[in-house]
Parts: sequence; C-alpha cells; structure tokens
Amino acid sequence: MKKILFIGLVSILFLSCTSSTEVASPDGSLVVRLGQTEDGGIGYSVSRDNHEMIAFSPLGFLAEEQPLGNGFSIKGTKKNKHNSVWETIWGEERFIEDRHNALVVELENENGFRMDIEFRVFDDGFAFRYLVKGQRDQVPSTKLTILDELTSYNFTQGAEAWSIPWRTEYYEGLWEKRGLSAQGPSTKDTLCSPITIEFADGTYGFVHEAALTDYPAQNLYVREGALRTYLTPWLGEPNKNEVKAYVEMPFESPWRFVVLTKTLPELVASRIMLNLNEPCKIEDTSWIRPTKFMGIWWGMHIKTMTWEQGPNHGATTANMERYMRFAKEHGIGAVLAEGWNLGWEDWKHFDFTTPYDDWDMDYLSRLADSLGVQIVGHNETGGNAADYEKELDTIYRYHAQHGIHVIKTGYVAPIIRTVDGLQWNKGQSGVRHYRKVIETAAKYHIAIDNHEPVMPTGLQRTYPNLMSQEGVRGQEWNAWSTDGGNPCEHVTVLPYTRILAGPVDYTPGVFRFENPIIPTTRVHSTLMNQLGLFVCFYSPLQMACDLPEHYMEHPDAFRFIEHVPCDWERSLLIDGKIGDFCVFARQERGTDNWYIGGITDEEAREVSVPLGFLNNPSPYTVTLYRDAEDADWESRPYAYNIEERDVTASDTLRVRMAPGGGFAMELKVNQ
Repeated sequence: MKKILFIGLVSILFLSCTSSTEVASPDGSLVVRLGQTEDGGIGYSVSRDNHEMIAFSPLGFLAEEQPLGNGFSIKGTKKNKHNSVWETIWGEERFIEDRHNALVVELENENGFRMDIEFRVFDDGFAFRYLVKGQRDQVPSTKLTILDELTSYNFTQGAEAWSIPWRTEYYEGLWEKRGLSAQGPSTKDTLCSPITIEFADGTYGFVHEAALTDYPAQNLYVREGALRTYLTPWLGEPNKNEVKAYVEMPFESPWRFVVLTKTLPELVASRIMLNLNEPCKIEDTSWIRPTKFMGIWWGMHIKTMTWEQGPNHGATTANMERYMRFAKEHGIGAVLAEGWNLGWEDWKHFDFTTPYDDWDMDYLSRLADSLGVQIVGHNETGGNAADYEKELDTIYRYHAQHGIHVIKTGYVAPIIRTVDGLQWNKGQSGVRHYRKVIETAAKYHIAIDNHEPVMPTGLQRTYPNLMSQEGVRGQEWNAWSTDGGNPCEHVTVLPYTRILAGPVDYTPGVFRFENPIIPTTRVHSTLMNQLGLFVCFYSPLQMACDLPEHYMEHPDAFRFIEHVPCDWERSLLIDGKIGDFCVFARQERGTDNWYIGGITDEEAREVSVPLGFLNNPSPYTVTLYRDAEDADWESRPYAYNIEERDVTASDTLRVRMAPGGGFAMELKVNQ
C-alpha cells in the first residue's frame, strides 16, 4: 500500500481568514482571499467589484513519500507591491508594465513540512505558484514524487469555454465552444491548457500557466462544477501513468494564472503571462532579429516537390538560389529549406550535418552572406528527441559555422522518444528537452522556431531566442486535410485562444488556393484574408509560405507582404468576436507607421475602424487592400481592390469583408 502525502485538501468546510491573508489588485477591483478547511486544507476565492467570481477552490498536491496527513497551519504572511516597466527584445509591444500586489503565505503542517503559496494580483487577473520547501531542517534536500495537483478554479457563474482535447496531437485541432458544466471526469473530456472562457455576464477569462520549465504541462477538466488540473503523466513502467512529476526540494512550480477582463480588447492586451516569467538571461541579444521568411515548404505539402531526394526534390542548390534571389528582390529577410539533409527516405535517423549531394551548403552559405538573406535551417527529428539532444552542440556548431542563426525544429510523432524513453511531448521529460534545446541554441546564437512543441507559457521573455512555435492546426492543413481544410471560422478563433499563449507559426500568405493534386482540399479564404493574417496573427518569425511564382500572379497584393513588419511598438484589438471576426492595429516598432488587419468567418460583415490611436498629428496616407464587392471565398477568392487616400486620427474607416474575407491597411505619415 503506497503512503500518500496530502498537501492541501478538497473540502466543503471553509474557514474565513483575516485580512492578512487577502490581497487586492492595484486598482482595488480584484481581491484574492486565502482560506482553510477545518482539517487544514488550503484554498482561495476571488471577487471582482465585490462580486464573487471564484468560490473557495482547493490548492496543493497529492504526493508520495511520507505520511504527512493534512493539518496545515498558516505560520506567516508577507506582502509587497510592484510597479515597473520593462522593454521587450521583440514583441507585440515594446514596453510592458508589470504592476501587481503580492502575497506570500507560509504554511507548515504538524510534521514540519513547509510550503509557501505566492499570489500576484493584477488589475486584469491573478496568478499563484507553489514554493515547496520540504521538511524543516532536512539536509540535504529530498525529492518529491507528485501524483496529482489539486489546483482548481470554482467559477461561480455559468460559462462556455473554447478548447481542444488534451490528447490532440501537437495541439493541431479545431477549437470548439461548449459549456464548462458539460465536461466529464474522464481523461477523454480533459482539455489542454489554455482555455478561453465566455462568462454568462458577457465578460471573459483565460486560464493557463506561465514559466513551465521542469514540470508537466497543465490540462484541465470539470468535476462537481469546478475546473480542475490534470497534469500530463509520465508513461511506462514502473510509473503506470500515476506519476506526474519528480521534483527536488526546494521546488517552485510553474505559475497558474487566470485573466479576468470585461472586454475582449482587454483580454487580448493582458501581459500577465510574460510578467510571470523571469527577465532575459541572454546578455547579448543583438543577434536576435525578427524577420519575414519564405521557404521551400509549401511545394511539398501540395505534392509538387518532395522532402526526400529524387526527380522532384525541393531543397536543391538551384531551387534554393532561386528562392533566395527572389527574397532579396522583394525585401524578404530569410529563406527556409526543408529536406536538405540525409534521412528523409525512411525517417529512422536524420543527419543534421550531412546534406544531400544536390545541396551545396558552402556555396549557399556564401550566397546568403553576399545577398544579405539568411538561411533558416530545418531539423526534423521524427520525434527522436533523445538522439537530437545528444548531438545538439555538434548540430548547432555546424549551422553557426555556415551563418545559419535560425532553426526550425520538428517532432512529428504522437509520443516522442526522450532520454527517458517514449513520453508525451508535454510531459516533464519533453518539457526538459525543449528547455535544453533553447538554452543550447542560445550558446551558438541560434533562434528557434519550434514545431510540435509544448504549449507556449511565456518563456520567450527569459530566452528571446525562442521566437515562434507551431502548436496549432496551421495553414498546411489546407493542402492535404481529408476534411477539406481549415473552415473559415478557424482563423477567427485563434487570436483569442492559442495565440494568447504566445507567437504562432501559422504560415500565412497562400496566393493560389486550389490544389490540383488533392482537389477536395483548398484554402477557405479570400486573398485579402491571407493578407489580414499577417497583422492578426503575431509571430516575430513570420513566414510567407507560398511559391514565388504564385506571388507573381498577384504582385500588387504581394506588395503588402513586402512591406508589413513583424516587430511592433504597440498592438490593439480594435474590434472582434470569438469565432466571428477580428480587427487588429499594430504600430511598427521605432516608427509612426501603422498596419491594420481584419479577418472574418464565412459571414460577410462591415466593420468600423476609428483611427484615434494614431500617435502623429500629421495626415497619414493609407493604402487599403480589401475584398471586391463580389468577392467570396468559394467562388471569387481573388477579387480585390487596392485604394489609397489621406486620413487623420479623427477619421473612421468602414471596410466590408466578404464571406471568408478580410483586409489589410498600411498607414504612413505624410512627409
């Protein structure tokens, strides 16, 4: 019989605590209160404007090791206030305010086991983490085996959540909305973090985690009306899916946080997750540069090229040179090539330092340097993270020696092979691997675009060379998915769900929608919707994914992709509704130029775009790329108009978006 350590307790008996165990947001609207059950369980509640938002919700762990029982008592509390502004290396904003009030509650049980809980309360939400210290006076520190986490969120009003199931491969699913009360206790009903919540009173929530580095990713399910945590388990003997994490005390858990806002623009503007991560640990960040890139990639997905060597091989020296010269001519900063290295025939072992014989790495490296166009490397592991990890220094040294300072990694396998055997990619072992990759890459001045990742949790603040990640049902599904491709609604859900977790490599910019090889699959949008994605979807490494010859079929529309940046001074959601549409405005970093993008679902709609955010009193010239009056994603996706006019901050523009359509604007100050 295993002995179980109960740290925290689920109980309906709740004892109120003194004011020393509550903390309010800086503006006083949000209050978090710590409470206890009669037998020493710990929990919290949350109110906003004196109305309870979250009723008493248990905190703590189930752990194996020693019979400590319950019986926690509060030994002390500490409070402090924090107000600072920090500058991002890259991002949706240049400057981010970190303004919160904090409370640390010191707990100890009758056997001398100590654990603190730290709360931070912001005007737009709250966060907490566990600081597990272990047995008093125990030297050296001991290990703890975590079997479960009791963290829960007992929301008091009806709500619907946008989510995907926790076992969705690589998070590449269609986000769906359903009532939280409809969820069940089984793992098949468990949702991956994050989830976005629409409350019955018209307000919004976002539940996720921050600073995930050596711990399993959080998942969520509903039981007895409360949203509860289910940690991604270890797989295989002797664990038998019971163990979730092995930690060494003292131990700091990832942050659990909830954003609570009254409007969607406030939800999108929240920067709680980034503020909960540690400041940048890379001293010299001058080599980390946001950029747009193209790639030998889309051709493989539409079956006109192959990854492996052969008559239709994509990553050849000649083809790469063609792409690089096109990129140079059109102001695109880099070119990705997939399938340049040995191993694509059988996927048993990829060699990341040996090219196919039709790829001349030395020549292309010199050409890249002469053109001023970077090569984006590609390392597909086939899910064999263990072998990749062993060779990291050799691989990154090779790339750096050839002037390659951005690598797109890949882990195409339902369960990856880590140094601990076959494991979930978002289990503790997988999380450790991804962390080692970005730390090692930083030593060689290499930035990472991680595909098949663990869900982002803001780690890019600490390691800004972690520039973008996939973790989404992206554009590639429009090339080969048996269900026909991503529905129009899909892209109008992502800005409020997946993208709130961090930059996304969705790969926008398809300019030819039909696929003659797979005629039942196509892009479900208009051309202007594809332009709008460059503003609505944020990534500092933004890929224009289509073929050069397809872009030259619409050179006037391609001009927007040539101009739009991917690093911002400010970002604003102007208007939107989850699953229907969104309109974003972003200011180019270091200039007064603004870019505006809008996308809609299968419904046509007209939107108003007030320009009061413009920060220069001078007139602007706006170039508007919009759907034609008869445009439609099914019948006339390529019908568009380009217009130019002068505007000022007092103007409001009205733009019609066709079914599956969108628009893009470039606003430049008149000189």
